[in-house]
Amino acid sequence: MSNIDSLKTLSLAVSDIKKELKKVIIGQDQVVTEILIALFADGHILLEGVPGLAKTLMISSLAKVLNLKFSRIQFTPDLMPSDITGTDILATDDSGKRAFNYIKGPVFANVILADEINRTPPKTQAAMLQAMQEKQVTAGNDTFNLEPPFLVLATQNPIEQEGTYPLPEAQLDRFMFKISIVYPTHEEEIDIVKSTTFGNQAVIKPILSSEEIINIQKSIRQIPVSDHVLEFAVSLVRATRPSEDTIPESIRKWISWGAGPRASQYLVLAAKTKAAMEGRLTPSEEDVCSVALIVLRHRILVSFAAQAEGLTPEEVIKKLIDEIRK
Repeated sequence: MSNIDSLKTLSLAVSDIKKELKKVIIGQDQVVTEILIALFADGHILLEGVPGLAKTLMISSLAKVLNLKFSRIQFTPDLMPSDITGTDILATDDSGKRAFNYIKGPVFANVILADEINRTPPKTQAAMLQAMQEKQVTAGNDTFNLEPPFLVLATQNPIEQEGTYPLPEAQLDRFMFKISIVYPTHEEEIDIVKSTTFGNQAVIKPILSSEEIINIQKSIRQIPVSDHVLEFAVSLVRATRPSEDTIPESIRKWISWGAGPRASQYLVLAAKTKAAMEGRLTPSEEDVCSVALIVLRHRILVSFAAQAEGLTPEEVIKKLIDEIRK
C-alpha cells in the first residue's frame, strides 16, 4: 500500500473508529482524538484522571475496534518486574529432560493498560522502559521483540498521594502525551447512567487491522513538513528552557526545567498525525499549537515563583505559546 493510500485509509477510518467507540464511551471526544493521534504516531500515553471515568473501558474498547491484543497490568506495591516481562520456569519434557522455559508476561500484547503505574516502586516501573523505548524485552541472555503495533497507556490517580511513587523524569519523557480526563458534563453523566444500568451491551466491530495500522504509522513518518512549521515547533520547545536566550523574559521566571529534544520530535510527529487524520497532507503551526499542551505539560517543571502565583504547567505553556506567536 502506498503512503497516499495509507493516509486515505486513516482519514476515512477515524470517523468510523470514533463512531464505534461512541457505542460504549459517552463524551470524552477530545481524549479519544488524542489517544488516536498517539497510536498512529507510534507513541505512548500517560492518562491522569480520578477513578470511575471509564479509562479501562475506553482502552479495551479501542483495542477491540483496532482488532489488537489487549493486556491490563494492575500496578501494586508488591508487583515485581518479572510479573510484567515474564519469567523462566523449570520444566520437564516428555523424555524427562529438564530445561528452563521462558513464559512471556502481559507486556507481550499490542495495547497495554498500565493501571495506576505510580503505585509501584521505581524498580518495577523501570521494567516498562525497554519495552516502551526499544519495543523489546530482555530476559537473561535472550532478547524478545514485541509485536507491532505497541501502545502503552499508563494511568495515575492525581488525588491519591499516599503510597505512591512519582514517575522519574526519564520515564515521564518516554510518554508522548500526558492526557487529563475530566468529569463528564451533566447531560453526559445522565446518558452514562442510562446506558450502564440496563442489560443491553453494545457490539463493537473492528475497523482496522494490525497491518493497516503499521502502514499508517510508516506513512506518517513520510509526511513532509515545511521549514517554518519545523522551526516553530523547535523554537517552542527551546523556549521552555530557562538557560536559552530565546525564552521570553516574562516566562523565564516561571520555569525551573524545560523540555528536551524528544519533545520537539513528538510535537512534529503529533502535528503530522493530526493533519493526516483530518485529511491534510502537511501540518500547520496551528496543528503544533493544538498538541503542544499534551506534549509539554509533563516535561516542564514550574518554579516556586509560578507556584506562588498559582500558575500550573498548563497555564505557563499557554502563555508561552501566546508569546511565541506574537
